[in-house]
Amino acid sequence: MKSNTYSTVEPKMQYAKLVPVMLCFFAMGFVDLVGIASNYVQADLNLSNAEANIFPSLVFFWFLIFSVPTGMLMNRIGRKKTVLLSLLVTFFSLLLPIFGDGYALMLVSFSLLGIGNALMQTSLNPLLSNIVSSDKLASNLTFGQFVKAIASFLAPYIAMWGATQAMPSMGLGWRVLFPIYMVIALVAILLLNATSIVEEKEEGKPSTYTQCLALLGKPFVLLSFIGIMCHVGIDVGTNTTAPKILIERLGMTLAEAGFATSLYFIFRTVGCLAGTFILQKAEAKIFFGISVACMLAAMVGLFCFQSLISIYICIALIGFGNSNIFPIIFSQALLAMPNKKNEVSGLMIMGLFGGTVFPLAMGVASDAVGQNGAVAVMTIGVVYLLLYMFKIKKTC
Repeated sequence: MKSNTYSTVEPKMQYAKLVPVMLCFFAMGFVDLVGIASNYVQADLNLSNAEANIFPSLVFFWFLIFSVPTGMLMNRIGRKKTVLLSLLVTFFSLLLPIFGDGYALMLVSFSLLGIGNALMQTSLNPLLSNIVSSDKLASNLTFGQFVKAIASFLAPYIAMWGATQAMPSMGLGWRVLFPIYMVIALVAILLLNATSIVEEKEEGKPSTYTQCLALLGKPFVLLSFIGIMCHVGIDVGTNTTAPKILIERLGMTLAEAGFATSLYFIFRTVGCLAGTFILQKAEAKIFFGISVACMLAAMVGLFCFQSLISIYICIALIGFGNSNIFPIIFSQALLAMPNKKNEVSGLMIMGLFGGTVFPLAMGVASDAVGQNGAVAVMTIGVVYLLLYMFKIKKTC
């Protein structure tokens, strides 16, 4: 009788543990506010494209510095405590902009946001593997990305509401986004701290920094690392460039063009939700190929189309196509080296450094030849993902 009772109760307990973890995924989405925020800061401080793109680049620069050390930190203090630390850093990053939007203050805020997100993305994804079985990891990672995308597409709406409604009289304006997300981060800290999660211990001695980086010598791990760089480069690139395309080609205001960022994240959210179910049934390789095909068609369209509806369709295709790239690559990398999940997770999240490389290159290209230059940089990333598809195993 006891064993039967345990087998029926345990799945319910596991689902209950998913709630605070998924709220952490929502908090993970706070990093995507940097796209719309950088556009508002650019307008407030009259910055060039290259200067404004320093903000998203700075956020993702910290993934290069902190991801691998975070993988090592998890070996010492555990994944849950590392996630809690990341939420605490995120909380303080969201606190600072309440006091103003000066250039130096926003640089510090976005730096802390990037550090917190580097800690969170490195530790939260493998923490999820302690709750769900390996055959459900890809679909649950996709569901986590769906929850993350909700926070992402809400950010432009909250900023626009703050900029156009009652908030200007309170001195916050679009920055009302920060205290709202700060409160949610605090709730995530409290809920996760109250949740008991049993973590698996990795075999052997914890890897050193050099040993972690040496895993890039494994061909598939290196290819996956570059794939993550391209995914996040396209993500951050579209996030920041979509409104600029509309402003450049159609003469729209920033408030009007800001919907393009929300549209991208709406379709990313839809894609993540669809992928949660599709990846339980379909081959990861086939679904990955369809996703990349959507993005490739969209890039061609952005070079050619000038009408509002056509550009919106292209942005939607990028959002849908890019929605499931990360969980497929990430799960493939973890399953390729199951005894080194913490280290591999750190390396994959270090690949989010692509969010620094791509915006910088796109800023320079767009200043030189217009937003088509930024689209060309993103297209390079899409072509790489198309080539990566042939390395994905038939089953995930």
